[in-house]
Amino acid sequence: MNERSPFENALTLHAAGRHDEAESAYRHILALDPQHLDAQHHLGILLHQMGRSQDGIALILRGLEAQPGHAARYNDMGNVLTQTGDLVHAALAFRMSLDCNDADANVWNNLGSVWHRQHNVAEAESAYRQALQIAPDFVPALSNLARLLAETGRDEESSLLSCKAFVQPPLTQKPPKQLGIAYYRLGRLAEAADCYRAWLRAEPGNPVAQHYLAACSREQIPARASDDFITTMFDNMAEAFDEKLVGSLAYRGPEIIAGLLEMHLEPHQELDVLDGGCGTGLCAAVLAPYARRITGVDLSAAMLAKAHERALYTELVEMELTSYLRKNPNTFDLIVLADILIYFGDLSEVLSAAKEALRANGWLAFTVECSTHVEEHAPYHLDASGRFRHDTAYVKKALESAGLTALELQEVVLRNEFCKPVQGMAVLSRC
Repeated sequence: MNERSPFENALTLHAAGRHDEAESAYRHILALDPQHLDAQHHLGILLHQMGRSQDGIALILRGLEAQPGHAARYNDMGNVLTQTGDLVHAALAFRMSLDCNDADANVWNNLGSVWHRQHNVAEAESAYRQALQIAPDFVPALSNLARLLAETGRDEESSLLSCKAFVQPPLTQKPPKQLGIAYYRLGRLAEAADCYRAWLRAEPGNPVAQHYLAACSREQIPARASDDFITTMFDNMAEAFDEKLVGSLAYRGPEIIAGLLEMHLEPHQELDVLDGGCGTGLCAAVLAPYARRITGVDLSAAMLAKAHERALYTELVEMELTSYLRKNPNTFDLIVLADILIYFGDLSEVLSAAKEALRANGWLAFTVECSTHVEEHAPYHLDASGRFRHDTAYVKKALESAGLTALELQEVVLRNEFCKPVQGMAVLSRC
């Protein structure tokens, strides 16, 4: 077995964090051979790490003067200078490294990071993109460019790059649901489905994994999302639901419902109103001017607890929507289903039940997501997002079959997803 050289031993001590011993080892090498530039260079890095940056920088510079044209050493110098806050000279060091070797993605990323910190946005973006041209899956450059794009309002590309960075190995410690979403954002649905299959192997019967597997694989698609899926998903989301939906996703459901109602109803607080799939109660304030009573129904107990805090509901009921409607015929003057029918594929049963629950001349207002794929000829499909999208002609036919007359059918933007608008339809109908 070959013994390690003194320099290899010094590097091992350095890597192990045994700094005092490493310093002694490097200095011993230099005492025997003052021209050992590798030992001199790494001693300079070590001194910087030990808080003696000026001494370290002097050693690194001496080595570069003795042997110019060494790309890796210029890069190390740039990193040391960056860490000391000398960004101007750090950028110069990275440029000199690239003059020696302009095919190093890491150095381009380092240069971009320095320019980014100096608010030289165009130069930083160019450097990050150069790094990605060399190494398209280089995570630091993907992440840094995503951050720069987000800072400059280019959120859609930022989200794409963030997802691309997230799916790079290693994957073992990354949540399968988040991996599946990232693959979905990238249009890599087969890999998204594989994530959900792996999740199901680890947690057999998990309703969230089952639902998203169906959505991404296009296999065993349910007529509507299961009760277990809804309960699990929204119980887990309740605490941060409003902030995420309204803040991050620019959800417009209450605003859209308000617009529908204002066109045809007077705010006389005389209606018995059902907020179906009420969630945290985002629509309650919109409904209050029309209502003498507001009932909220939802499958998620955690969401209902949040709705209760608004103190606008007369009653809150934990029950599946269609079952609740069937149990309460001829009870409501107005039923609102904002962002709930996206979890129903077949609308016939729920619209029929809503018709039964309405009194004569009652109103039904709801939103759906619209099919956007030209090749889709089915009345509805389960999108890889996990939400159903409906064909406009099918919605009209389902209303007619339920005995409801459509008064308003408006194309709307319901929310953003990955910084892109989600197209939908707002409907106001009447018995």
